[in-house]
Amino acid sequence: MSAAYKEDEEDWLTVCLKYLLFVFNFLFWVGGAAVLGVGVWTMVEKSNYLSLLASSTFAVSAYILILAGSLVVVTGFLGCCAVIREQRSCLSMYFFLLLLIFLIELVAGVLAYVYYQRLSDELKEHLNQTMTENYAQQGKETITAAVDRLQQDFKCCGSNNSQDWMLSVYIRSEESGNRVVPDSCCKTITPDCGRRDHPSNVYKVEGGCITKLEQFLADHLLVIGAVGIGVACLQICGMVFTCCLHRRIRMDPY
Repeated sequence: MSAAYKEDEEDWLTVCLKYLLFVFNFLFWVGGAAVLGVGVWTMVEKSNYLSLLASSTFAVSAYILILAGSLVVVTGFLGCCAVIREQRSCLSMYFFLLLLIFLIELVAGVLAYVYYQRLSDELKEHLNQTMTENYAQQGKETITAAVDRLQQDFKCCGSNNSQDWMLSVYIRSEESGNRVVPDSCCKTITPDCGRRDHPSNVYKVEGGCITKLEQFLADHLLVIGAVGIGVACLQICGMVFTCCLHRRIRMDPY
């Protein structure tokens, strides 16, 4: 009688573990969708500013999240199949895929955190040089468009202030048409509006575009890091449930 009770108890625990894994898979898919969404959103909506960064770490973190999110879709499907079929081999593969995605997301989170720590120094060192040396130059159309959008989106002018443009290759050339700042500095863009840098005409923001871009990127890096590490921690629960169910299922007869 005690042996039958013990067997029933083991069956009950196995059923509980299977349902727990089903619930985890649902949460896993939701988390994967969040990871994939953040990665795609970062690359599609914020890619304009990537050409202004000296390092590719920001973009790499987003690409890693896209890869991890895509793997989640496949892994979640495999997890459901493994639970339904109760095959140890499928559960083993599921566990190792969870571990792989865990490591990928952890790397993305750590990269985002490390880059967050040195973001300010990189922008202060490179942004002004990028803007003044590359704006409106041949072959630098991507940077030119990024600078124009940066100044309009954040309502700023110049890296630190509008006076930074006085050292610009473009402003000091004849192509500028006697402008003192690019037209994208103007509060209302009209032809040749950059010829006058009066506060009523152009943006005069304390800290310039560096401060605005730094805050913008810092906020997004925190989102990338939080999503990556958060979903990675969720996967630890999945790996624990998988190991427990793996131990309770008999060896495959094949």
